[in-house]
Amino acid sequence: MNPVIDITKTVLRTPRATLRPWRQEDLEDLYAYASVDGVGQPAGWLPHWDLAESQRVLDMFMEGRRVFALEVGGHVKGSVGIEKYSEEMHPGLADMRCAELGAILAKDLWGQGIMTEALREAIRFCFEDLGLDAVVAGHRLDNLRSKRMQEKCGLRHYSFEPHRTAWGEDVPSETRILLRSEWEQIQKK
Repeated sequence: MNPVIDITKTVLRTPRATLRPWRQEDLEDLYAYASVDGVGQPAGWLPHWDLAESQRVLDMFMEGRRVFALEVGGHVKGSVGIEKYSEEMHPGLADMRCAELGAILAKDLWGQGIMTEALREAIRFCFEDLGLDAVVAGHRLDNLRSKRMQEKCGLRHYSFEPHRTAWGEDVPSETRILLRSEWEQIQKK
């Protein structure tokens, strides 16, 4: 089941990043990373073509109250969302409080482990503060960076299904899962 989630009063910190609610003054930073070719396509969305598109997305983030701005070095360089998962595609999770994690990072920070660090903190928040029973995350099969990041955070294979992109293409994708009990075992190690 999808619980109600509201992150508007939540700030999470890692050694190199801060996860916090979005603010209107983040518009230029959002456009700066979301307009770069190659950033959004692996997640199924096209680069932002202008500030108006970034404003539409920023409004969605602020109204939805489920997506953190990822701040690094005083600038927003990505996002981590704790979104509703597809109950229709994953009926086996109906008896669990579950959410789907999504993450985007500015291209200039790829390969530094910052998103893995941020995602681990988001997972901790989901289990310890929100009381979730499970989290899921998806990635296109050709997106090996996301797959590896999810593996580092303890997520394991759950299912394969197509992902519909913003341009209407269905691409092969994998959903990975981490149960609270599995996360607790990882924490003991």
